[in-house]
Amino acid sequence: MNVYDDIRKGERGAWVSISAYIILSAFKLISGYLFVSSALIADGFNNLTDIVASVAVLIGLKISQKPPDSDHAYGHFRAETIAALVASFIMAMVGIQVIIGAIRSLIEGNNTEPHLWSAGVAVVCAVAMWGVYIYNSRLAKQINNHALMAAAKDNLSDAMVSVGAAVGIVGAQFGLPWLDTVAAFAVGLLICKTAWDIFRDSTHNLTDGFDEKELKDLRSTIARIEGVEGIKDLKARVHGNHVLVDVVIEVDPELTVTESHHISDLVEERMVKRQNVMHVHVHVEPKS
Repeated sequence: MNVYDDIRKGERGAWVSISAYIILSAFKLISGYLFVSSALIADGFNNLTDIVASVAVLIGLKISQKPPDSDHAYGHFRAETIAALVASFIMAMVGIQVIIGAIRSLIEGNNTEPHLWSAGVAVVCAVAMWGVYIYNSRLAKQINNHALMAAAKDNLSDAMVSVGAAVGIVGAQFGLPWLDTVAAFAVGLLICKTAWDIFRDSTHNLTDGFDEKELKDLRSTIARIEGVEGIKDLKARVHGNHVLVDVVIEVDPELTVTESHHISDLVEERMVKRQNVMHVHVHVEPKS
């Protein structure tokens, strides 16, 4: 199975998320207005932003399946990262609007006590989103897709948001109607935090940033390969969900070209098999 087959599997997870968010956001928004719950309405808007993020992931997965061409020798895998970056801006704007609305409600004292049924709605939605998280996390592990795993973690955070909304609604039943509005404010903050996390990761990848711990793991894997006597230079960057590696290894200067080339092949095979690296460029130099 090649990387494109895995991407097509990842699309299935994205569609599951989109379908769940459409149903749950409509359910929460309608119930929130009927039962007068600011927290449930804010949670519904949170799911609307998640629809945008999931659609962005889906579009990115679609574009990333395009084969390499004259302008994109490494393929189009970064389209997914760009789509996620755009989604982060949209999520941030919605989160800020939710926060402003909650602050205005607190200042003006519009703290209407929500109906207890809204808490039940929040709990049901939390259970449903937990199921989506289980499905996507298992699929992401199966195909080793980091973007889908990030989406699964977003599913989990959404389930926790719904639990928090339910807590705020129940608290409002005990003579603290402002607690529902505070819960809405907390949801807005979580939306902004999720947007920031996506923005930070996307810009880090687009500027060829790479985790130092992962780089050490790559170095350790290469160093253990028979025939590699030193690593002169090692660089890595993320390309969509995949990793591109450039490495300069040192070998015994007495080896023939064929023997050195065999060691280079071992490095490529080991990296792709154990580290999920899509492409490795190996340069061989004699050990001085």
